[in-house]
Amino acid sequence: MDETGKKKIAVVAIGGNSLIRDEKHKTVEDQYQAAKETTRHIADMIEAGWDVAIGHGNGPQVGFVLRRSEIAARVEGMHEVPLEVCGADTQGAIGYALQQTLQNELFRRGIKKPCATVVTQVLVDVNDPAFSTPTKPIGSFMTEAEAVRRRDELGWSVVEDAGRGWRRVVASPLPKEVVELDSVLALLASGIAVITVGGGGIPVIDPGNGEYRGIAAVIDKDYASSLLAQLIGAELFLISTAVEKVAINFGKPNQQWLDRVTLAEAKAYLAEGTHFAKGSMAPKIQALIWYLEAGGTHAIITNPENIGRALRGETGTHFTR
Repeated sequence: MDETGKKKIAVVAIGGNSLIRDEKHKTVEDQYQAAKETTRHIADMIEAGWDVAIGHGNGPQVGFVLRRSEIAARVEGMHEVPLEVCGADTQGAIGYALQQTLQNELFRRGIKKPCATVVTQVLVDVNDPAFSTPTKPIGSFMTEAEAVRRRDELGWSVVEDAGRGWRRVVASPLPKEVVELDSVLALLASGIAVITVGGGGIPVIDPGNGEYRGIAAVIDKDYASSLLAQLIGAELFLISTAVEKVAINFGKPNQQWLDRVTLAEAKAYLAEGTHFAKGSMAPKIQALIWYLEAGGTHAIITNPENIGRALRGETGTHFTR
């Protein structure tokens, strides 16, 4: 709580890749140990008085589920798992690792605070332009013949990938609504640490009859976490990634690490189009911009091991209005 006794709520977004240290450490146990390291730093936040909602990526993990599904279908004749169900699967598995390791760490510190995972749907607009130009590759490489068959029989969008084979591509629409928002708010109000909007949320659409239906798409986890931070009025939006700070002119002689960035400066850097890679840092900066534009006050980008120092203002890149 802050000095007025009001709860301080932070949304923390962590990458799915952060649970895989390298090519040799991909097993469930490896990912569990990586989650354990990450939640140790989130426990520091809780010990400092923050209530937290944790969002996470799931790109590699969805890839694993899809690969297992494809192999099982080909070898054993099993049914393949739809993409949105793969998202639900990984929300449960990653959420399990995060909530258990966080709960264990808090218990070790003598902090009585429950943790819970919410399997979260996120509404997208079926008319989002992303659906007309799908670009997000998923699943295994295929031969051209297999790709054409799946395109014709299943309606997949497929592309040739730099001479390595063919892959399915899906849309990456913008998140519009967190369906389980009321549940997340109720848990936070009860003092429970919540893992939610995993992998950007399970993409669902409203066909027009008031019901939800899953759709094959991938929502950016930083965009979904930003929307969550806006909707719950979070005082802090923290993106935990691979770097301690953000840099402009990265890798160039005039590279500059950033300590403090205003909203206007962040928008200007992003508009230049040369500082932040589209597939990595650019979505994070855009997510922070949307959060600040919606009334958010403080956002941070740093790596997991420096979360505590960043909260004390000692490192990380801090974004303010």
